Amino acid sequence: MLHGIDVSAFQTSSFDTDGLSFVFIKATEGRSYVNSKLTAQTKTARDAGLVVGFYHFLWPGNLTAQAEYFVQHAPDRPGDVLAVDWETTGDGTHASNAEKDAFIRKVKQLRPDNRVILYTNRDYWLNIDTTSYAGDGLWIADYVSAGKPRIQAKWRFHQYTSDPLDRDVADFSSKAALREWAADA
Repeated sequence: MLHGIDVSAFQTSSFDTDGLSFVFIKATEGRSYVNSKLTAQTKTARDAGLVVGFYHFLWPGNLTAQAEYFVQHAPDRPGDVLAVDWETTGDGTHASNAEKDAFIRKVKQLRPDNRVILYTNRDYWLNIDTTSYAGDGLWIADYVSAGKPRIQAKWRFHQYTSDPLDRDVADFSSKAALREWAADA
């Protein structure tokens, strides 16, 4: 299993890349937020030779505008992975299943050369998701042993802790295999 992390403006721009194969970087949220450290965090990841992914924190409503905002701000490079972060918003709401699915499809339409995946937590996957649509792959958050999320579905990435930062594993045999999967959008 490969190891990676996900970072946002809460983390440093010069995060430690030792032992990592990939990183997901928060790019945008809704239609008005852009990670102020996006460029610097992307440089750190690329300089270390990591497979890079970017994610958008999804809010309900204005799905096309949110997808356009995300692809406008996330670097446009084939082989990067794009993800939608689907969970409870700061005001206690969440996008519907139809909105989540439409967002993934719209991003894939706007960026056909990128894999587009779903990030969500185990509770959402088991109790809120009714479509099981995850685009090109599922990135599941379940804080248990790395690589052992408590779901039946096939997953590509597993976020297994947030202490001291979000740590993930990827279900690929090598970084080359992950890079090949990401490039074969």
